[in-house]
Amino acid sequence: MVKTAVYLAGFYLVYFIFLSKDTRYGRNRTFIILSVILSFILPLISFKISLDGAMAYFGKTLSEVFVTAGRAGNSGIVPGTGGNEPLIIVFTVYITGVIILGFKLLHDLISLFVLIARHGKNAERLVKFKGLNTSGFSAMGYVFINQALAGDETEEVIRHEMNHLKLNHYADIFIIELVKVIQWFNPIIYLINRSLRAVHEYQADEGCLSAGISVIDYQKLLLNHIFRSRIFTPSNSFSNPSLIRKRITMMTRERTGAASGFKLLFVIPVVGMLMMIISSYQIYEESTGDHNLTEFNQVHNKQVPVIQPYDALKRPAEFLPPPPPPEVFVVVEEMPQFPGGDKAMMEYIYNNIVYPAEAKEKNIQGRVTLRFVVKYDGAVGNVKVIKGVDPLLDKEALRVIENLPVWTPGRQGGKPVNVWYSVPVTFQLK
Repeated sequence: MVKTAVYLAGFYLVYFIFLSKDTRYGRNRTFIILSVILSFILPLISFKISLDGAMAYFGKTLSEVFVTAGRAGNSGIVPGTGGNEPLIIVFTVYITGVIILGFKLLHDLISLFVLIARHGKNAERLVKFKGLNTSGFSAMGYVFINQALAGDETEEVIRHEMNHLKLNHYADIFIIELVKVIQWFNPIIYLINRSLRAVHEYQADEGCLSAGISVIDYQKLLLNHIFRSRIFTPSNSFSNPSLIRKRITMMTRERTGAASGFKLLFVIPVVGMLMMIISSYQIYEESTGDHNLTEFNQVHNKQVPVIQPYDALKRPAEFLPPPPPPEVFVVVEEMPQFPGGDKAMMEYIYNNIVYPAEAKEKNIQGRVTLRFVVKYDGAVGNVKVIKGVDPLLDKEALRVIENLPVWTPGRQGGKPVNVWYSVPVTFQLK
């Protein structure tokens, strides 16, 4: 949702700077709707890249573990291993907002259905109402007209709202209202909603002016129907006061030429930049022909196997499990979970590692960085020292990581996969 919000901001920036003052209303409407749809699709796109000598990915880095000489373990606080309480709070607030706005939208829709059921049984699909401080509006294939209107004004308001229906503006409004429910925290979606409604009004106004009414008379009609009270959000309103000035201005604006379409090209660098910065990505190693998982060895510039394939000679064919997935991911949709969470894992390492006596005697200390894979079956494997200090310290850190309990495996696309992790262990002497 955050990535979607960023894309929405990027698209809206292009619209506001380059397109908002153009009179190509159909193009602008299409741009806004496609922008909203693409903002939900682009964050889901993943790029598959191969590792080369210029890049090294160690996977998710866990909090650093400190081991002090003379103590075999310590149950004290592990640095940086706070729980998920902040995320839970954020998620709860988000879901609460979705529920509240969802019920509000549902209430508006039900109110419209009730109004149609009571007064909309006619071939003209015209619903007359009273009690709402607006001249008229359109929604769900119906035109709603205030009973207080009379004469030519009624005809012009109906003509205006019929233009909304002919152009299926209500479908756009419904899409935006749904997006507002799930993006309620994003101020940009409210600006997009306002811009889209403005484009709808420009199109409906243009249809009325094309029908023969003079610009002056139509502007007077708008000014005579300014009401401050709010009506149903999932509808187009003839007398929306916040758009009156813009509508009057756009009626007299010179028509935008076809060459203005080239301004759409500005969206390409904007989207490209956002995609490079925030789009989801999965980095994994290429597999060999026999499905061995491989890791790029930057020191020797060669491929070396790191996960052994299943030995088919050890079991009858009917008991053979499916081959393991060949990729090792860095980021997946559902990351692996250690029993009890990250804090429990760090405490496990902290309490089971021992400062080697020989290393203490030789005054050896420093940070050992290890890399390992949480396999698709939850087992820990392929433990490797990425950056060592001394064989004595390296071996002890390796021993503890190799003996980590079984995890809940990570998942990508609903399937269990292998995921890289790294952890730094610092040995310190008093």
